[in-house]
Amino acid sequence: MTPVAGAAPTLSIGGVQLDAPVVQAALAGYSDRAMRVIARRYGAAYSLGEVLLDQFVATVGTNRRNLARLAVADDEHPVGGQLMGANPDDFPPAARRLVAEGYDVIDINFGCPVKKVLGRCRGGFLLSQPQTALEIVEKVRTAVPPHVPVTLKMRRGLDDSPRSADNFWAIFDGAFARGVAAITVHGRTVQQKYVGPSNWDFLAAVKRHAGSRTVIGSGDLFSAEACVAMLDRTGVDGVSVARGAIGNPWIFAQTRALLLGSPALAWPTIREQREALRDHWQLAVALHGEQLAGRTMRKFAIKYARVHPDFLAVRDAFIGVKVNADWQAVLDRFYSADGPGRDPATDVDETV
Repeated sequence: MTPVAGAAPTLSIGGVQLDAPVVQAALAGYSDRAMRVIARRYGAAYSLGEVLLDQFVATVGTNRRNLARLAVADDEHPVGGQLMGANPDDFPPAARRLVAEGYDVIDINFGCPVKKVLGRCRGGFLLSQPQTALEIVEKVRTAVPPHVPVTLKMRRGLDDSPRSADNFWAIFDGAFARGVAAITVHGRTVQQKYVGPSNWDFLAAVKRHAGSRTVIGSGDLFSAEACVAMLDRTGVDGVSVARGAIGNPWIFAQTRALLLGSPALAWPTIREQREALRDHWQLAVALHGEQLAGRTMRKFAIKYARVHPDFLAVRDAFIGVKVNADWQAVLDRFYSADGPGRDPATDVDETV
C-alpha cells in the first residue's frame, strides 16, 4: 500500500475544503509536525497539532525544542493548531501567534480529561463553565482573521448528570452562534477518561440536533471499518482519529478505500512498513534533532511494530532505540526481507 490522495466524500470546515471526511486528531505528546506529515502522506485529509497551552504559545521564545512544537511544514496544509487554557484573555495572543506560524484553523480544547489539566481549570473542566467557555470562543473568533476557521473539541459532558447535559448544549449551541465552523465531539464524558465505550448514539443525537452545522465524531476509531461505521451510524460529517493513528498512518488510506466502495486494503507489507518508519524517523530528526527524536520515536515505533508478523520481538527491539544507528539496526534486522503485514486488531486491547 502506498500513500494516496484519492477522492472520497468531502468535509468542509468553514472555508477550508477537505477532500475526505477522515482527519487526524490533536494528540498531546504525539501529533507534532513529523506525525502530521506522515498522516497526510498516507491519506489524512487534515490534521491537528498537539494541544498547546495558550500562555506557552504567546511566550514561546526562541528555544529550538519549544519552537518545534509550533512548526508547520509546507506540505501539510491545511493544518490546525489546538489551544488550551483557563483565562479567556490569554487565548487571543496565542491564537494570533498560531495564525502567524501558518496554522489554517484554530481549535479550542474543551475535552482533555487529564487530572492535572482539570485541576488547573483547563480542558474538560470548562464543560462545567459555559459562560467562561463561550467567552473564550468569542475572544478567539474575534482575535483571528475572518477567513481562519475556529473550531472546538468537546466531550459529551463532565459526567452523566442532567446539569452536564445542559452545559454541553449551552456550549455547543453558543459556540456555533459565536461563529465556530465545526465542533468535534468525543462520545465519552470527561469523568470516563478513556474507560468504557464511546457513546455513538449520543453522537447521532448531536448531529440530528446540529442539522447542517458541521459535527466531527471521535472515540473508538481504531480501524477503517470503525471510521466508516461511525459515519454511517451517527450521520456525523467527519471522523477524527486519535489513538488509532499512532503508528498506524494506513488507517486513513484504508478508510478512504472503504468510503469509495473499494475492497479493503491489505495491511502494509514489511517493505512498506519500512518506508513509513524510515520517513517518520527522518522527519522527526529534522524537527527535533537525533537525541530527542530517539526518545520521541520509541513510543511511535512500538505501535508501528504491531503490524509486523514478529511484532513482539520488533517492539522489544525498538524500546532500546536511542540514536540513528539503533533505528537503522532495527530496520535492517526486521524489515529487510519483504512479506505480508498483519492485522493487529485481533490481539490488541484498544480500550486502555
